[in-house]
Amino acid sequence: MNVLLSVAFVLCWSSGFIGARLGAGTAAALTTLTWRFVPLAVVLLAAATVRSAWRGLTPRDVARQAAIGLLSQSGYLLTVYSAIGLGVSSGTTALIDGVQPLVVGALAGPLLRQRVPLRQWAGLGLGLAGVAVVVTADAGASPAVAWWAFAVPFGGMLSLVAATFLTARTAGAAPVPPLASMAVHATTSAVVFAALAAAAGTARPPASDSFWTAVAWLIALSTFGGYGLYWHILKRSGVTRVNALMFLMAPVTAIWGALMFGEPFSVRTAAGLALSLAAVRLGGPARAPGAALAGADRGGLSPAKRAWPPPRRRR
Repeated sequence: MNVLLSVAFVLCWSSGFIGARLGAGTAAALTTLTWRFVPLAVVLLAAATVRSAWRGLTPRDVARQAAIGLLSQSGYLLTVYSAIGLGVSSGTTALIDGVQPLVVGALAGPLLRQRVPLRQWAGLGLGLAGVAVVVTADAGASPAVAWWAFAVPFGGMLSLVAATFLTARTAGAAPVPPLASMAVHATTSAVVFAALAAAAGTARPPASDSFWTAVAWLIALSTFGGYGLYWHILKRSGVTRVNALMFLMAPVTAIWGALMFGEPFSVRTAAGLALSLAAVRLGGPARAPGAALAGADRGGLSPAKRAWPPPRRRR
């Protein structure tokens, strides 16, 4: 059962990048994001109200979750969808996201005044080398993609890093129920994306079935599938198990994107992914900033999944 749950979780979480690729073929990034989050926010707000998830929360708690959602979800997903829309492969985008825990671990010293072992710095260097190998391989196989498009996912990764440290700095606050945090994050994103889409004139959804298929894919698989399994495995097996599974997202997404969309996957791509996995093994601390920020996807609900301390188990 644990193996089946783990496989389902990796596939559902990785599906966020694939869903973004599906949406990129039918509409602008802001259009897809708007129609993904507006109905989702309505459902989650209603569910949180029915389940009394708001009980005991203060306006400050809600504002803190809105700020975390703005960084870990709105800023992150906008860069992911934009990069994929510009032609960056889903696997490359997932890999750039995947170095986030290494960056957080290395920055824990200067920002949180924690001692950072040398192996974490070595892991970060090796991870960035792996990213460089994959990015150059992707760029070489996609000459029509502008060089600066490959820098876009780094902005999302840094947004995740900021969200992680914001969460770490407020670790003493009362825990927020997952349903309430999901509702606040989704509502924040719905407002941000709808406003940006309206300003850009891209709020109207296309009439094509493929667009709504992509939206349904993102909501069902990435959000509810990824997020639900995330919390289930977290409670069942603990944060270490969740973290180990997170590191499989980049290679799974790269292979999935190659098979489904014909995205480039060369020997250099495989070598870069191997370097990055080795970097995580070397520099990924078992207990450090980078464990599990409540969120649901690297393409799902809230992709800043890593923060310290780990989430408390819910009774």
